[in-house]
Amino acid sequence: MAGFETLLDRIVDDMPGEDVVDLNIADEYSAPDLPKTAFQAAIRGLHGRCPSCGEGQMFPRLLKPIEHCPICGQDWTAQQADDFPAYVAIIVTGHILAPVIIFMINETDFSMWTNLAIIITLALILLGSLLQPAKGAIIAIQWWMGLHDFEKPPRPAAAGIPDNRQDQR
Repeated sequence: MAGFETLLDRIVDDMPGEDVVDLNIADEYSAPDLPKTAFQAAIRGLHGRCPSCGEGQMFPRLLKPIEHCPICGQDWTAQQADDFPAYVAIIVTGHILAPVIIFMINETDFSMWTNLAIIITLALILLGSLLQPAKGAIIAIQWWMGLHDFEKPPRPAAAGIPDNRQDQR
């Protein structure tokens, strides 16, 4: 299938090889400090920073990402995080609250309404605090993988790692 690229193909593309760009040669369009891995880009997104340069703010408002990074100029209008950050926040919140709820029901003498008030309050606090970091990390991974009209960023050369891939021409 022409144009079809699997996730495995994208991961293999991330491995160091012949086509790795040496970022020591800086030009006027290169970001000051591109991440070396998808994990590093996701961590930058978790912290609300531009995944490309790690310096610019990703969110000027609660969940609205910037259109262009003021530091490196990266265009973030192609991001399509949609509902996925909410799903991630709900799953994480559920896994954190499940043992808390079980403990509260079994080990405390609180009334049903007190338990309900505590659980709802904790759930809202967790969901509110996890939505923005989840969205930042998802946008960063989309950018790193080259999804949704993002151009795949150049990969830094890994020093000291031998090239074990065979030429597939």
